[in-house]
Amino acid sequence: MPRVRVPSLTLNDEAPVCEIRPGLRRVRRGAVPGRAPLRRRYDRPVIRAVAFDVGETLTRDDRYWAAWADWLDVPRHTVSALVGAVVAQGRDNAEALRLVRPGLDLVAERAAMEAAGRGERLDEDDLHPDVRRALGKLRSAGFRVVVAGNQTARAGELLRALRLPADVVAMSAEWGVAKPDPLFFAQVVGAAGCPAGEVLYVGDHPHHDLFPAKAAGLQAAHLRRGPWGHLWADDPDVVLTADLRVDTLLDLAEHLIAGR
Repeated sequence: MPRVRVPSLTLNDEAPVCEIRPGLRRVRRGAVPGRAPLRRRYDRPVIRAVAFDVGETLTRDDRYWAAWADWLDVPRHTVSALVGAVVAQGRDNAEALRLVRPGLDLVAERAAMEAAGRGERLDEDDLHPDVRRALGKLRSAGFRVVVAGNQTARAGELLRALRLPADVVAMSAEWGVAKPDPLFFAQVVGAAGCPAGEVLYVGDHPHHDLFPAKAAGLQAAHLRRGPWGHLWADDPDVVLTADLRVDTLLDLAEHLIAGR
């Protein structure tokens, strides 16, 4: 009978991972030669708050990059491909737009788009299908839910208008500091209202979400979603660093609730 990988049970410093055979209740945890044995979950601080990245964690980025392509009058695929290329090189995704138009002033250009009635838009269709259910489950179970990503103030307004089941929705532009700056994660901890070690930060991008969150003392989950989540899902550094690795936010919510 084939094995099914259960990514929501993958724990830090412990590789693979938990496996379960369909039809059986027993979970078998693998061991890796030369690596420390599995740490039990109670060795970690209790998670009291869950904070979420925005782009490709809660929302799809399709509309955002398509709007830029249309504004710059280039094919949408060109912008998407350039974004993937610069991020894979470890560069900021905004550099993709400057490859299309060298010297582009992003702030001025965004203002021009808004003035032309072609500015940022976010609605229910931009949310991934599991977002409301997962955040709602966590909040109902007593977790404090924070939404905090590298986004504009306008994106913050639009997300708050969607009335997500979250206690705090705040963007980097509103805080005046962006990931991966440690001060961003200090703001996350302040919004969570509990010690850093009791906050789980969830995101798709290792260098913006996972690694800096861990460096700031938070726990961190890597989400296999969107281009960056899939690109780095099985990267050895991601596997070793992430406290959890999940395929969906519902996997995450169910695992956290079951562990309470």
